[in-house]
Amino acid sequence: MDSRIDIRNVAIIAHVDHGKTTLVDQLLKQSGIFRANENVVERVMDSNDLERERGITILSKNTAVMYNGVKINIVDTPGHADFGGEVERILMMVDGVLLLVDAFEGCMPQTRFVLKKALGLGKSPLVVVNKIDRPGARPAEVVDEVLDLFIELGANDDQLEFPVIYASGRDGYATTDPEVPGTDMKPLFDAILEHIPAPKGDLNGPTQILFSNIDYDDYVGRIGIGRVERGEVHNGDNVVLCCRDGEQKNAKITKLYQFEGLKRVEVQEAKLGDLVAVSGIPGLNIGETACSPDCVDPLPFVKIDEPTVSMLFMVNNSPFAGREGKYVTSRNLRDRLFKEVETNVAMRVEETDSPDTFKVSGRGELHLSILIEQMRRQNYEFQVSAPQVIYKTIDGKKCEPIELLMIEVPDNYVGVVMEKLGTRRAEIVNMGTRDTGMSHLEFKIPARGLMGYRQEFLTDTNGNGIMNSVFDGYEPYKGDIQTRPQGALIAHETGESTGYGLFYAQDRGRMFIGPGVEVYEGMIVGVSPKSDDIVVNVCKKKHVTNTRAAGSDEALKLTPHTVLSLEQCLEFIRDDELVEVTPKSIRMRKKILSKELRMKQASKKK
Repeated sequence: MDSRIDIRNVAIIAHVDHGKTTLVDQLLKQSGIFRANENVVERVMDSNDLERERGITILSKNTAVMYNGVKINIVDTPGHADFGGEVERILMMVDGVLLLVDAFEGCMPQTRFVLKKALGLGKSPLVVVNKIDRPGARPAEVVDEVLDLFIELGANDDQLEFPVIYASGRDGYATTDPEVPGTDMKPLFDAILEHIPAPKGDLNGPTQILFSNIDYDDYVGRIGIGRVERGEVHNGDNVVLCCRDGEQKNAKITKLYQFEGLKRVEVQEAKLGDLVAVSGIPGLNIGETACSPDCVDPLPFVKIDEPTVSMLFMVNNSPFAGREGKYVTSRNLRDRLFKEVETNVAMRVEETDSPDTFKVSGRGELHLSILIEQMRRQNYEFQVSAPQVIYKTIDGKKCEPIELLMIEVPDNYVGVVMEKLGTRRAEIVNMGTRDTGMSHLEFKIPARGLMGYRQEFLTDTNGNGIMNSVFDGYEPYKGDIQTRPQGALIAHETGESTGYGLFYAQDRGRMFIGPGVEVYEGMIVGVSPKSDDIVVNVCKKKHVTNTRAAGSDEALKLTPHTVLSLEQCLEFIRDDELVEVTPKSIRMRKKILSKELRMKQASKKK
C-alpha cells in the first residue's frame, strides 16, 4: 500500500445555512488562490443563479488549495436532504469529512443525514464548530450534542475520538480554544493535514478511475469527474469503460484536467488519489469505472436512495399556450427532461400513455421545484400536476415514505403546531425545551402530510418557527389525510380583470390577482373560505349610467392580493388542478376549464 502525503481529499458536510460555503471562501482567500487585485464575489462556490438567490448549495463543487506544499482538494456538498443523491457519491471521492456545526443551533436533521452516510463509508471526521462569534453561541454544549449524535449513528472507536476546531467563517479565523479568538485559518489547515488521512492504494498498479460526478460542456460533451483509485493516468491513454449494465466499451482520454482554486487546469498526467476531470468518453454515466485495458477491474458503486415524490410534466394546453415560452412542444420537453437525468442521478423520468405527458420522480418537492424553476429560466413553457408520493408494496402491505420532521418554535406556538400536525397523521417522537424559550419537537410524519404544510406553519408561528425534514424510511400506510380544506375562486370567462369585477369578487375570498391581468375561463384567481369552488366574474365592467358627478360613485377599495411563489402554487393545488409555468408567469388552473364539463364530471362521480 502506497500513500501520497502531498495530497488530501476532504468533503465539507453540514446542515443548510451553517456556513460551509462561506468557510470555503475564507480557505480560498487565505491560501493565496486569488490575485491581490482580483474581484471576488461572496459565496464563490455557489455558482448558479438559483443557488445565489436562495442561499443554498444544490450541486456539489470541487476546489483545491495549496498549503505547506500539500494540495487539499475540497468538495462542497449540498445540505438539503432533497439533494442526497449528490452527497452520497461525493463521499466516494474523499478520505475524510469536515463536519460543520453551528455553535448556536447545534446538530440539525441534515447534519445527521449526511454524517450517517459518511460514517457508514468509514470516513475520518474532523468537527468544526462554526459561528462562535454569534450571540448565544454555546460551543461546549454543541460538542456534547455532536458526540451523542456520533454514538447514536454507531460510529466506531476511532471515529468517536474526533478532533474539534472552533471557527468563525464570517470573520475568517479558526482556533483550538473557543475562549481565545484566532487570527487566521491556519489551525484548520493544520488540523486537516494532521487528521485527514492521505490517499492510500497501489501507485504502480494498472489505471483505475471511479467517476462520481458528471459535468456537461457544449463543446467537448460529457466530462467525467472522479478520483484515480489506482496507478496513474496520462492524457491520450486508451481505457476500458465498465458500464453499470456490465457492458465494456473502449475509449480514449482526449483531455485530462485537475482542479486549482476554482478553475479546471489541463494536465498531462494524474496519480493515485488525484481528483480529475476527463473528457473524451462518450456515454459515460455516474458510478462507472475506467480501467487500463490490461486489467479490467470495475469498482462497486454506492446505491443511491430511491425517489419518494413524483409529478406529471405536460405540454401546456391552456388558452394562453405558446405566448411566452420558446420551447413548447412535447419533443422540447422530452429532450430537456432526459438530459436532466444524465447528470441528476436521484431523478427519474418515465414516458406515459400520452405522448405529451412525462412522469418525473425526485427526492422531494424542493428537488422537483428547482428543476421547474431552472427550466422556466431556460425559456420552457409547460404544466405540472400536484406532487404525489410514491407508494411501495412491502410484504403484501401498502407502504408510504415517512419523514423525520424537526421543529424549533417559541413555546407559545407549540399547541397550534401539535394540533395541525395531529390532523396530518404525525407521531411525536421527542420533545425538549431550550433555555431561550424555544421548544424542540421531533415527529415522524407521512411525506403526504408534509405537502402544503410549510406555508401553514409559517402563518401559524408568525414566521418564528424553523422546520426541517429528512427521509426516514417506508412504513405501512397511515390512513387518509384531509387535503386543502378551502375551495378555489375560478374565473368565469376569458378577458382582463377589472377593479370593478375584483371589488365584488373579493367578498368571496382572498384574491391572487390584481386589476389589468389577463385571465381565462377555468383559471384559479383566488381562494374561498368555503370547501366548494366558486366561479367569479373578475372581468365584469360597470354599466354606463347618466350620473355625471364624480363623487356619486363610491370609490372602490381593493384589498391587496396575495402573490404565490412557485413552491406555494405546487403546495396549493389539488389533484384536479394544474400549475401552468412559463418564463414570465405562473398560473393555476382547473384540469377541466369549462364549468359545465366540471359539473358533469362531478355528477358522474356521485
